[in-house]
Amino acid sequence: MAELSFPFDADNSNGGSQVVSQTQWQSMAVNWASDRIDFPLNNASYTEGSLPFASTVSGRTVTFNAGAAWVGGFYYKLTGTKSFTVADNVTGKARMDLVVLRADMSKAAVNLAVVQGSPASIPVEPQPTRQVGSVWEMPIYAVVVPANNGTISLQRRAPFPMPSPVAFPWWASDSANLLQRGAFSYDLDSNGGDSQWEGFNGRDAFVTTRHFGKSRTYTPDTLYVKGGIPAANRRGRWRWIAPNTFWVSVTIVNDFEDQGIAVTGSNWRAAISLPQNSNGKAIQTLHGYLSNPNSSGGLPNMMSVTATTQPGTNILYLHYPNPTTNKEGLDGMRQFPARSTFSISGTVEANVFSE
Repeated sequence: MAELSFPFDADNSNGGSQVVSQTQWQSMAVNWASDRIDFPLNNASYTEGSLPFASTVSGRTVTFNAGAAWVGGFYYKLTGTKSFTVADNVTGKARMDLVVLRADMSKAAVNLAVVQGSPASIPVEPQPTRQVGSVWEMPIYAVVVPANNGTISLQRRAPFPMPSPVAFPWWASDSANLLQRGAFSYDLDSNGGDSQWEGFNGRDAFVTTRHFGKSRTYTPDTLYVKGGIPAANRRGRWRWIAPNTFWVSVTIVNDFEDQGIAVTGSNWRAAISLPQNSNGKAIQTLHGYLSNPNSSGGLPNMMSVTATTQPGTNILYLHYPNPTTNKEGLDGMRQFPARSTFSISGTVEANVFSE
């Protein structure tokens, strides 16, 4: 059994070697960086002509402008333009070809190439080859080749780099706003004052993408009803589960033996508060139930609850099925009955972007 390691200052009897072959280099280099165009996407938008390897089509000839890329562990640069003629397709079915940057060990070089696909009712481009020590291809364009020599068109397939993720011990939100566009960051909460989370600084603005660890707690308010339910009996949990999206769970316990917590004045339905404002573009619906073992307030001992958001606010209105007849539909919940427990949970699109 041989032990090999490289590269070192000089060959030695311990298996270390100074010079590496191109295959050994590739075996190492593909672990350092993925295939990608050498061009960070820092702007909010781009035109086709402003990106590396910009393409133009003239008849069946496609031309690519200058660009650079990291392919299969090797660096490639096109300093001028390069053109290809797309093969005819005289069949009655469309075809998809694939333009690649090909690192070919037999040629000891990286070059642009076109891999021809096969006509099909639902055509797909060929899969790129990725074999260390032989041929390694990175797609940059798919070529749509219509049936009967129709007009060809191109679709970008080239991957671009993103900023590497970073972590902050604290002040993470403020720090993340200064990162490059497209950067992920993590709050490690090293001072133990909050929770750990992931964020993304994207085109629309910085946003928390998800919380890690335990869910956050909050104390939901009961709205449009008389007070009386202690804070300890109003329990909420929530977490960001995706950009601008949070999960929430609420439990309201009215443990008064003979007192329902009723709506006040002209209000016709009770509400509770959410931990974040809901999206301003649409009404959203959550579901739950009311456990009412003593049938207090003339309500059933168990009934479903439907909650609806007030768009752009943290208000969640509560409704229940009319207890007398289904034809009456939903009524506004006018009380939290005595000795009852209200529970509701679900997912809400938030209003981080002030829509």
